[in-house]
Amino acid sequence: MRVTPRGGRDAVDGWVLDDAGRAVLKVRVAAAAADGAANAAVTALLAKALGLGRSAIEIASGQTARVKRLALRGVDAADVARTFGPPPG
Repeated sequence: MRVTPRGGRDAVDGWVLDDAGRAVLKVRVAAAAADGAANAAVTALLAKALGLGRSAIEIASGQTARVKRLALRGVDAADVARTFGPPPG
């Protein structure tokens, strides 16, 4: 996932391919990347979109980076594709 903090609004912008050709979900949040506010906004946005509680989504790596890897509990790849569309490639 690629996050844009201070993106003006909280939204999922869809899938893109990164420089290595991997599918990455683009997400923007209005919160600034200070004191974990952007990470909390990302977690809340994705939890709401997937119909999960916030505790079901954990940022597994990239807490201070724009590119993050998430751990999702109670959801599989089909649920993600149904919610955000199928990833490219």
